[in-house]
Amino acid sequence: MPFDIARTRAAYPALTEGHVHLDGAGGTQTAGAVIEAVADSMRTALGNRSAANLPGRRSLDLVDAARAAVADLVGAAPEGVVLGPSATALTYTLARTLGATWRPGDEVVVSRLDHDANVRPWIQAAEAAGATVRWAEFDGRTGELSAGQYADLVGERTRLVAVTAGSNAIGTVPDVPAIAKTAHAAGALVCVDGVHSVPHGPTDLTTLGADFLVTSAYKWSGPHLAAMVADPARWERLRPAKLRPSSDAVPDRFEYGTPSFPLLAGVAAAVDHLAGLDPTATGSRRERLRTSLAAAQAYEESLLARLLDGLAALPGLTVLGSPTRRCPTVSFRLANLSPAATQEALGAAGLCLSSGDYYAYEYFQTMGLRDSGGAVRASIYHYNTDAEVDRLLTELDTLTRAGGRMAG
Repeated sequence: MPFDIARTRAAYPALTEGHVHLDGAGGTQTAGAVIEAVADSMRTALGNRSAANLPGRRSLDLVDAARAAVADLVGAAPEGVVLGPSATALTYTLARTLGATWRPGDEVVVSRLDHDANVRPWIQAAEAAGATVRWAEFDGRTGELSAGQYADLVGERTRLVAVTAGSNAIGTVPDVPAIAKTAHAAGALVCVDGVHSVPHGPTDLTTLGADFLVTSAYKWSGPHLAAMVADPARWERLRPAKLRPSSDAVPDRFEYGTPSFPLLAGVAAAVDHLAGLDPTATGSRRERLRTSLAAAQAYEESLLARLLDGLAALPGLTVLGSPTRRCPTVSFRLANLSPAATQEALGAAGLCLSSGDYYAYEYFQTMGLRDSGGAVRASIYHYNTDAEVDRLLTELDTLTRAGGRMAG
């Protein structure tokens, strides 16, 4: 059946304000069920985790429910879900933990296509250990990250390969399974940044070949929390720096401080919301997630095709990259208007997009665009519509025609 966009949009209270939200890559709007779950949890008594009283048991249940929800979302075991405040914070925790085992001569492979959160923590951990950093390069014209180059980058001293499953700058979807296969053949671990990929289709940890996968709930209709997922046995072998009295159990020992229990209620509610995007989906929550996210993905891809066709017809507008497979995200520049000025002009017309480098530091530095303002990003989510895409194209057409007079 066709994707029910009216039903989908009705689930997001913020959309009633009338803004056009075309930067899901920077954070989606929050589903109403998530807001209600967070508020409901705060209306009841909660205590620190304890089986000795009801408020404490409620908190235990909220943590367990969030772990189970994320596990269903990405095809993992709940016992392997580490929860934290952000993808950046969780990646730093993992990098410091793994880096403590590295020695001079060891190697780490990072990519210039990645968000800096999956680059800088690894570089800094390598520097602290005296390890060597090797770089995977993208094609400047297409934005593709060739999996073939990893055969030359990965060797017997490679300890970790960090790679994105979806570029937050231009949407490129690299062949992560092929990259992981090369890494594993050399005995290296693979850390996959799934922050931009998980919201846009079914995800399976095993199929990706990821030893570690990080995702952020606020990129898929939830609150500002994140999770890093791995096989529980993988976590068992790692010893992070931690407070002496804090739990030594897995996954708890990788989580610092008392979590936000109400926001964890929102994480579980967000996953349930995603599982219900296709009202005909049946089976377990994992099965309903796969069906619903596949339906949402097909819908988003139709909007992306509409957007790309429209952008290609605009004179004076350049789209960055042309990857074969991409998340529904596009970066572009107008010839006679700076990215920041373009963003501001679109904002004045009620369209919410981003400009700059969006923390895709290496991409824009390599392209020579960072110092001149980066680009403007349009990122589609499953609550966007044909009419919103057309509205963006109309506003951009106006800007391209008036760009010479509005240059900033």
